[in-house]
Order: sequence, then structure tokens, then C-alpha cells
Amino acid sequence: MDGNEPMAGPVAGTDRAPDVFGTDHAPDVPGTEPAPETGGATRRRGAQGTRLLLLEAAAALFAERGYERATVRDIAERAGVNQALLFRYFGSKKALFGEVVALGGQEQLHSTPPGELFEAALRGMLGHRGTDPGDRALETFLRSIGDSDEITTAVREMGDDYARVLATLSTADDRGLRADLALSWMLGIGLMRVVVGKQPLADADPDAVCALVTGALGTLLESLPRSAPPPAA
Repeated sequence: MDGNEPMAGPVAGTDRAPDVFGTDHAPDVPGTEPAPETGGATRRRGAQGTRLLLLEAAAALFAERGYERATVRDIAERAGVNQALLFRYFGSKKALFGEVVALGGQEQLHSTPPGELFEAALRGMLGHRGTDPGDRALETFLRSIGDSDEITTAVREMGDDYARVLATLSTADDRGLRADLALSWMLGIGLMRVVVGKQPLADADPDAVCALVTGALGTLLESLPRSAPPPAA
């Protein structure tokens, strides 16, 4: 099963589809159980609620593990629904990833003023404390590049969108290059802190990191506001 094959119809009177998917690509292994659900809660939740639960679970797991290592079974388990519903509502794991990237990245891009975007995105990778899916959009970006051509294209397009906004913070003729350099620096910081775990960066205070980075970045993006340094201990 590759996530794009036809699915059997739902169980009559419920929001549940038959449990026909054991992993991303294969039927259930005998003796295993799908993620637990309560029928009444599932019926009350409805399709929109189930989609939202799956999107939130997928956003968190893609950010934590990347596309390949976040399995359909794990996404469904975290959402608390039958994994067959992922295919019912999204069609495939790749389609779900596309919605997660679009929801997280575009929500942050559209809801954050350009002057605050760099720090908001950086803090999303430094802190992991936000509840907005956009808080971890670039962490998903970092962990998923190279997983497949389609996934790489999706995350590259998201990076292009961020760079276009950052470019508005400079009036220089080479503002596109400056925006790419700023984005590359931010992603490099995220890579070393989140993926590699390089010390002392991995345990550094997010406020201190943001203050140092935005202060130095003013030479590239002259309209970028500087973050306030953390209070003295």
C-alpha cells in the first residue's frame, strides 16, 4: 500500500474507516492493534476535528523526526485516531506533509510582520515552546530536506517564501542574496542546535542567541529590529 490506493468505505454510523494500514506501506501485522479510539468521541469530533488532530500530530512528528522517520502509524497514534483515517482525509503521507508545510510556513508568513519574521522563525527552532504549527515550520524544513525529490521541492519553495519576505528588510541592490544569507545562517543555527546538538549552542538561552544574531544581522538586513538581550543574572 503506497498511500494512493483506493480505500474501503467507513464503518457504518461512525467516523472510522476499516483498519487496513499497519505501516506506511503495508497491511497490519497480525497481532498488532490500531491506535485506540472511542467511538462516541470520534463521532462527536467529526471530519474537521479529526483532520486537525492529524495535522497537529504530523506537524510535531515531522519537526521532531523529519518526513521519512515519522511513520503513518506514529502520526495516527499521537493523534489518537485509526491510522486509516489519515489516508481517508489526506490520501497519502506526502499529501499530509504538503499540508503541514503549507499550513505551518504560510501561517507564520501571513501572520508575522516582516520585521519580526526572522526572530519568530529562529525562536521556533530554538525553543520548541510554541503551540502554533508555524513555530516549528523551519525545523520541519531542516529535518526533511533530501528525503525525496517531492519533499525537497516543497521545503525549497517554503524557503523561497521566507527569503522573499526577508528581502523586504533591505534596500540594497543585492537584497535577494542578503535574504538568502540570512536564511542560511538561521537554518545553520537550527541545524547545529536541533539536529547536531553542538554545545554550547544546544543549551544556550534563546534570548541570548536571538540578541547576538539579530544584532550582527543588521549589516545584511538594515531594517531588521534587534532583539533585546536577556536580563543580567
